[in-house]
Amino acid sequence: MRHILSLTMALALPALVISPQGAAAQTRTTLDIYVVDVEGGNATLFVPPSGEAVLIDSGNVGAAAVRDAERIMAAVKDAGLTQIDHLITTHWHNDHFGAMAELAKRIPIRHFVDHGPTVQPNPIIDEFLGKTYPELYGKAKRTIAKPGDTVSVNGLDWRIVTSAGEAIKTALPGAGGANPSCASHKPKDNDPTENAQSVGSVITFGKFRTVHLGDLTWNKEFDLMCPMNRIGTADLFIVTHHGQPISNSEVLVHGIRARVAIMNNGTRKGGQPDAMKVIYSSPGLEDLWQIHFSQLSGQEYTVPGMFIANLTDEPLAAMPVAPIAAPAPGPNAPPPPAHNGPAFYIKVSAQQDGTFTVTNGRNGFAKTYAAR
Repeated sequence: MRHILSLTMALALPALVISPQGAAAQTRTTLDIYVVDVEGGNATLFVPPSGEAVLIDSGNVGAAAVRDAERIMAAVKDAGLTQIDHLITTHWHNDHFGAMAELAKRIPIRHFVDHGPTVQPNPIIDEFLGKTYPELYGKAKRTIAKPGDTVSVNGLDWRIVTSAGEAIKTALPGAGGANPSCASHKPKDNDPTENAQSVGSVITFGKFRTVHLGDLTWNKEFDLMCPMNRIGTADLFIVTHHGQPISNSEVLVHGIRARVAIMNNGTRKGGQPDAMKVIYSSPGLEDLWQIHFSQLSGQEYTVPGMFIANLTDEPLAAMPVAPIAAPAPGPNAPPPPAHNGPAFYIKVSAQQDGTFTVTNGRNGFAKTYAAR
């Protein structure tokens, strides 16, 4: 097992005594997880009682980068942080790394983790990886993650289970059991994109476990979960790939048996019926929470409004019952319903005994799930 060294001892420990982050670390007793609304991208912040923070992904590129950096900073402020100790970029798609440079203008980032070079070169990512990214990690530290690595975070057991198209070969402690869904799994076409390269993590805090696999796709989920379940079960599942059906196979979703799932979807990204059916039928699932209502779900497949964190800038008088089909991608595709105004995260606060509370930042609705 390879250990990804923490910078806390070298860079942050002296500050813990006197900084605002240090004060927060002394009073926090829970692992706090913020699923930030970056409009169908990803930005998920983990803050354990130590105050050593891990951010997975950093939102969208281009004109949306400032918006998404500010939304991430709202979670950072709520957590009382003065730095991001580790930034894990799951893969090189615009909705996962896009606001990184803007975020770095607002808060120091001490350690950058990624899967290595892109398998989908294009002008935007080539410019970022060739110029911007080296400037950022040149002031800190960079690690290219491998399956089986651990990220050293004070108070958490953080395991890298997928990276660069590969998965762990040895089961995590307590995992390794049979996965009944493997027998009926039907593979899809191989995915040559960055999605299949995603850095996937399993995070443990006492008896509480979270699975976050970025945008890992269907066949790669099988490689991780079959013929045996190498990662075991989870309390919280950050739904893979925004709830799209090219991910979220039964071998993964049913295999981990998560009690709660949070879907970081967009207004017209993720939530298609095929994916929703798999999520809703997962053994042991108690609730699904969503960052947005998705037009691709309609009322037929979406959750009650109290579990949805964000509306749109111009809410419809009524939501359609039936899901719509996703328009064909391309320059002539109609834009999704816009949401550039106030945004709300979903916050999870977990205790070491496995009890956790999920709170909708928009309406304050909260639900506590007792330790099992």
